[in-house]
Amino acid sequence: MIPDMKKRNKPHPYSTTHAAIQSWYTVQGRHDLPWRQTRDPYRIYLSEIMLQQTQVGTVLERFYFPFLERFPTLANVAAAPQEAVLKAWEGLGYYTRARNLHATAKMTQGVLPQTAAELEQLPGIGRSTAAAIACFAYGEAVPILDANVRRILYRFFRRRTAKTPELWRMAERLFDPEHPYEYNQAMMDIGATICIPNAPRCSFCPLQYSCRGQAHPQRYPTTRPKKVKPVRRRTVWIFTDGEYYGVRKGQERFLGGLYGFPQSNRDLVGTYLGDVRHHYSHFTLEGRVVLTDECPEEEVQMHSLDAIEALPLSTADKKALQLLKHHLS
Repeated sequence: MIPDMKKRNKPHPYSTTHAAIQSWYTVQGRHDLPWRQTRDPYRIYLSEIMLQQTQVGTVLERFYFPFLERFPTLANVAAAPQEAVLKAWEGLGYYTRARNLHATAKMTQGVLPQTAAELEQLPGIGRSTAAAIACFAYGEAVPILDANVRRILYRFFRRRTAKTPELWRMAERLFDPEHPYEYNQAMMDIGATICIPNAPRCSFCPLQYSCRGQAHPQRYPTTRPKKVKPVRRRTVWIFTDGEYYGVRKGQERFLGGLYGFPQSNRDLVGTYLGDVRHHYSHFTLEGRVVLTDECPEEEVQMHSLDAIEALPLSTADKKALQLLKHHLS
C-alpha cells in the first residue's frame, strides 16, 4: 500500500503560532537562568522541585546555588542523612519536597531515569515535573502543564473551566513536537512575563493572532474567591533545665523531619520572650514565646543553643530561637 504522502506531510495546525513562539523565545527568553545553561538532569530536577511552590527570584537569590554547593550531585543527596538535606532546604518551605528529593535520590542511587513515564513513578514527581525533566535534560518531546502554561491554555482556547485531563489534551494539541525544549521554556516564560493573571500584555504575546480569549483575557479562567486562612494562636514552649533547651522532632507530614519547640493551646508560667508570626500555605501561626522550667506536655530532646542551631528548623522556630538568643544576650 502506497502511503498517503499528503497526509503524512500535513503541517501542524498551529505551525504559524509555533514559529512565532520560536522567534519570541530566541529574543525574549530567559536564557540566563542557570538551569537552562545545563543538561545535567540533577540540576534541572532540583530547579523544577524548588520552583514548584517558590518564585524564580527567591530560588536564585537564596537557595539553588547554596544547595548545589552542599550537594553537588544527586548521589551526594542519596548518601546524606535526611536531616542534612532538610537543613540545606531550611527556609524554602514545603518540606515534603526535600523529603521526596532525598527519597528519590536513594531510590535511584543518584541516577535519574530518562523518560517522563519512569520519572513520574518517583516520589514527589508529578506528570508535569516529569515531563519537564525528560524534555529539558533528555530531549523527550512531551508537553508540560505548570500553572503558567495552564493559564495560557485557558485563554488560548477560551475556556473558563477545564478539568486536568482536558487541560492535558489542550496542551498536547498546541504542543510543538519539532522544538519541544524551546516551546516548553517559551510557554513558561510567556506565562510568567506576558500572560500574567492580572493585566496581561497581549500586544507583546507571540500567541496573540491565534488566541481566542485575547479580547477578554481576564475572563479565563474563572477566578475562584480566595479562602481566608485561619489563624492558629499557640504558646511556643521553650523548656529549659537551666543549661539545655527542649525541642521535638516532627513526625507528621507537615514539617515532618524538622525540629522545633513544642506548642500548646494553654498559657504557661514563665518568661515572655515575644511573639512570632508566620504564614503557612493553609494557616497563619501566631505564637507567644515563653521560656519556662515547666516540663512540656510531649517528649523533647535537650540540646544546647549551638546544637539547636545546627538542626533543621522551621522558619517560625528560627524566629523563636532568635528571641531566646536575644533574651540571653
